[in-house]
Amino acid sequence: MEAPKLDFLFYPKSVAVIGASNVPGKIGNSIMRSITLKFDGKVYAVNVKGGEVEVNGKKFQVYRSIKEIPDDVDVAVIAVPAKFVPDVIDECGEKGVKSAVVISAGFKEAGRAELEEELVKRARKWGIRLVGPNCLGVTNLENGFDCNFNPPERQARPPFGKVAFMSQSGAFGAAILDWAASHKIGMSKFISLGNMADLDESDFIAYLGEDEKTGVITGYIEGVKDGRKFFNVAKEVTLKKPIIILKAGRTEAGAKAAASHTGSLAGSFKIYEAAFEQTGVLSAKSMRQLFNYAKALAMQKPAKGNRVAIVTNGGGAGVMMSDGLLEKGMKLAELSDETNRKFREAIDRGELPEHMSYKNPIDIIGDAPSSRYEIAMRYALEDENVDVLVVIALFQSPALDEGIVEAMARMREYGKPIVFVAPGGDYPHKMARNIELKGVPVYETVEDGVDAVYALVKYGEWLKENGRL
Repeated sequence: MEAPKLDFLFYPKSVAVIGASNVPGKIGNSIMRSITLKFDGKVYAVNVKGGEVEVNGKKFQVYRSIKEIPDDVDVAVIAVPAKFVPDVIDECGEKGVKSAVVISAGFKEAGRAELEEELVKRARKWGIRLVGPNCLGVTNLENGFDCNFNPPERQARPPFGKVAFMSQSGAFGAAILDWAASHKIGMSKFISLGNMADLDESDFIAYLGEDEKTGVITGYIEGVKDGRKFFNVAKEVTLKKPIIILKAGRTEAGAKAAASHTGSLAGSFKIYEAAFEQTGVLSAKSMRQLFNYAKALAMQKPAKGNRVAIVTNGGGAGVMMSDGLLEKGMKLAELSDETNRKFREAIDRGELPEHMSYKNPIDIIGDAPSSRYEIAMRYALEDENVDVLVVIALFQSPALDEGIVEAMARMREYGKPIVFVAPGGDYPHKMARNIELKGVPVYETVEDGVDAVYALVKYGEWLKENGRL
């Protein structure tokens, strides 16, 4: 499928907010606040009542109709009662608007399928591409175009980065954005899908597959709109970049709840799982797992195999990591004779402690400084039997100095994927942020680290099967 041309939606020069309001707490007021915070394009306020809107210290004349606006308008953000939306779309069409984000609810999800059909009919007549209805909005973190109606003081926006996220649930999407912001996970674009009356998840996957600013595509879905279309698009896009989906409605009760939420048909989860497997889509079971996968794939190359080496200053953590990896179908790398020789010679020279263990997991024991980590990591990464390196650092040890940050930066020269695990509180979190600035993903728990390795290995296997790695 050819990717839809949607740059006019994410990179508009001008936007009209229809239903703009001067009343704090109203959706039309919140949208104006979000959209005028960082976006440097033209913003127009529209409301049949006219008047003036003041947000973020800026005053806007309110036009009674979009047709009164003297300039061209690329995108209309619509937040008026559902029954008026089809007529508003006609006015947008007369104005030459290319895309509309319909925030308004009260369509198919409220049992009014005929109103939604009328909305689509009018949009198609004018060639307008629709997002929604019944959605939270879209956000482009690159240029500040943000028509999300949750105000910034209630829901933070993440920094600009490589992960795109689309959500069939507006509230869950908002929570994800907030969570990503607090964890400093960079995002490129956010799309609240809503009812998908026109543009659906497959359209956005196809678009994001071509988007140079997006490295990883993630999504929360309750049901796909067109199974065959999704299958074909996903199979094509996963050869270029990873897709990670958190599918809700995995149980019968969950599927019924999904149907009443956005009017989507959730379908059998087994069918979805099979489709994901056949198209190379990674299936996440939780919000945390979704971003464990996404962070790893945004920051590291996929693994060329499933053989993992572990370097740790805590034996227990190494054992837990070993269990987790093996349970997920990965292997502990069997270090070569050459690597074993290097370790023995380093011990003989006094560079490594005599009582350490260099049988994978490589336990460099609790008094390990960063220099000891560096030796062990280099030997592991130089071994041809190692596809992925996991580094576990218990920063509670006073011996582990801040030199580990630059050491991790140097390890990237080997070109193999690395996952770092740093359990604990404030100090490990501070060190984690510094290490991530060097391009290595850091995880709070062993279980999160296992997720990360799994994603790198699983996506690597898919690329290898299809001759792309």
